[in-house]
Amino acid sequence: MIKKLMSYIGEYKRDTLLSPISVTFEVILEVLLPMLMAKVIDNGVEAGNMNYVVKMGLLMLVVAMLSLAAGTLSGVFAARASMGFGKNLRKAMYDNIQDFSFQNIDHFSTAGLVTRMTTDVTNVQNAYQMLIRMFVRAPIMMISALVMCVSISPKISLIFLVALVFLGGVMAFIVSHAFPIFDKMFKGYDKLNASVQENLTGIRVVKAYVREDHENKKFCDATDNLKKMSVHAERLVIMNQPVMQFTVYTCILLISWIGAKMIVGNGSMTTGDLMSLFTYTIQILMSLMMISMVFVMVTMAISSAKRIVEVLDEKSSLTNPEQPVYEVKDGSIEFDHVDFAYGDEQDKEAQQEKCVLRDINLSIHSGETIGIIGGTGSSKSTFVQLIPRLYDVLNGAVKVGGVDVRDYDIETLRNEVSMVLQKNVLFSGTILENLRWGNKDATEEECRHACELAQASEFIEKMPQGYETYIEQGGTNVSGGQKQRLCIARALLKKPKILILDDSTSAVDTKTDALIRKAFREEIPDTTKLIIAQRISSVQDADRILVLDQGRISGMGTHDELLRTNEIYRDIYRLQQKGAGENE
Repeated sequence: MIKKLMSYIGEYKRDTLLSPISVTFEVILEVLLPMLMAKVIDNGVEAGNMNYVVKMGLLMLVVAMLSLAAGTLSGVFAARASMGFGKNLRKAMYDNIQDFSFQNIDHFSTAGLVTRMTTDVTNVQNAYQMLIRMFVRAPIMMISALVMCVSISPKISLIFLVALVFLGGVMAFIVSHAFPIFDKMFKGYDKLNASVQENLTGIRVVKAYVREDHENKKFCDATDNLKKMSVHAERLVIMNQPVMQFTVYTCILLISWIGAKMIVGNGSMTTGDLMSLFTYTIQILMSLMMISMVFVMVTMAISSAKRIVEVLDEKSSLTNPEQPVYEVKDGSIEFDHVDFAYGDEQDKEAQQEKCVLRDINLSIHSGETIGIIGGTGSSKSTFVQLIPRLYDVLNGAVKVGGVDVRDYDIETLRNEVSMVLQKNVLFSGTILENLRWGNKDATEEECRHACELAQASEFIEKMPQGYETYIEQGGTNVSGGQKQRLCIARALLKKPKILILDDSTSAVDTKTDALIRKAFREEIPDTTKLIIAQRISSVQDADRILVLDQGRISGMGTHDELLRTNEIYRDIYRLQQKGAGENE
């Protein structure tokens, strides 16, 4: 795990190296100051030699300024290295997530990924900064100060050895007990973020159903759970401070008592030596405090690091072949004995029992319009998601243009298969910026033409700023039908060989739906069109209609053929006709 994370230091290795070098100079200079101070007291103040006091005082000032400069540089280098390390981690995670297949995305919650890229990375970069600065400074300071203490009085130095053993045991106890709590705490952050995300995304539904109290309770439960775990962890961590203070004050009292006896009793120690011992005592114990803080931070960071590495180690279940095909000949589609199941594709035997598509055999000619209909849970969306290789089949093969989709370069294939998903998504930005997701180089005229085909131009032109109208995040300032038409226009701008509409006209009226289908027939006759719909009126003029039932093909044919031969289709048609008659 550490080796994996360290590989993302990248261009910040220089700063990572310069920070401990600078802090080493800072510590050496700091350790010299108490020794110089002892000389001032013994050889200057007590001897009444003011020239010596002034000379040594100036030297101490120079040493202090140099130490300050080295410490400042160390802070700058450490900050640059840690922030850069955090930046590289976030970028690596984000880039890896972009390569995830739908199957990989299913492994992580959205809230969990957000927490990993924010809170977890912040914990790791803060720990990294402390490691390359504080964790270098503290041991060097402690060892150097101990050496100076031993040179002044080996007898008094034994006090520090006892203190070190005691504090080491306390820190080991805190770290061992706090680690599992921090691990649970970060999972609590995931749940809290999920609660916030759901509430803010669905705020209109919450208000429409007057469920504010329910959402408040859910949020409060998540925060209370997180608070309890945080308090539990802090109870352990907070022990560090009083134990440290107890040790510091005990050491000072013992040194004062023993040192005073040595000065007054046999004169084996000077006043200057005792004063420098006090300073070295503070340096040693402050170093121990720094080390304990680093251990606490590292304990938190280890939990975060594991979660980050999980994302970095997740490999896309969809990869390019060694010699990919870079050209899609046409829009023909063939399903050859296709089985599909969600889950880990390595466990094929277990998956076979969970197949949501079974033995699908189908040939679609380039330029055909295929309607797809079936009950809820009949795997209509899963069926079309295999075409642009959003998932891989379990058995059999899906072919586009006569070539297995697994043999194509993924980007090439998806550029030729334009898909409007069931959940339409618009991004924050202008209408033109959203349309150009389909083709970043599309002219405004091409965008307008695509909107005319999708029957979106009329409502766009009525907006105050037209095509420059700003779309809020998630498209909250346009209606469901308007959002669907914008997404269809965006898909058309790709000029694909295959166009898939996954229930993408459900929010538009039947007249607009008919106009969109008419535009498809007249403007893109060579594009293969697959239209999933709940309304038979949306697909009845298709070249052929596919009826799916529980992951199997129940029927295939024209509207009239299916009315004669397929009971499921006939039942759906009768129910919809009856409902239309009652509405009239």
